Amino acid sequence: MSVPSASSARNASRAVWLKQLHQWHWISSAMCLVGMFLFAITGITLNHASQIEARPTIVRQQAQAPAPLVAELRAYAERHDGAKEPLPAKAEAWLADTFKIQPGGRAAEWSADEVYLPMPKAGGDAWVRIGLEDGATEFENTDRGWISWLNDVHKGRNTGAAWNWFIDIFAVACLVFCITGLLILKFHAANRPFTWPMVGLGVLIPVVIALLFIH
Repeated sequence: MSVPSASSARNASRAVWLKQLHQWHWISSAMCLVGMFLFAITGITLNHASQIEARPTIVRQQAQAPAPLVAELRAYAERHDGAKEPLPAKAEAWLADTFKIQPGGRAAEWSADEVYLPMPKAGGDAWVRIGLEDGATEFENTDRGWISWLNDVHKGRNTGAAWNWFIDIFAVACLVFCITGLLILKFHAANRPFTWPMVGLGVLIPVVIALLFIH
């Protein structure tokens, strides 16, 4: 019975590692595919944000808060003047019925004469102001369009905890994709003489541009 040579053992070990790298590479690439497409497209739109015309749509509504609710809010404001606290449940329910919005426990800015509730969102903005003297209530909603929405999604601006977690996980998957790709290149570099010059060029180009043209 023949004993495997050291060369055969090395080749077998190399084949196992290469198989594992290829598996991790294709799995991470599959997970990153849609995300990389989205971030690449929005990278272009962000880079040319000043050249892409945005036409925001602004909707304003007014209403009169019920007197009992205003009295409750006034009493609450006296105890929380200058604080940032969520609206009481009754106020949130009234806003949901009146303006079809969901405050969702966001912190409002309380003062003696008004309650101001900012509701920033991806691709736009919104706010509600309730006057505590007369109950006059204003609601304004600004929509800057789907490109602005995609740009904010790219930056994770006002997108919520779930999307921020996705960005972190996506970034880790991209690192796995890049690192496994680099190791696969290392395995094949001996038979592909242009491998390391191309990798070096990929490093050199952004470094040179950063040093020469970013001030």
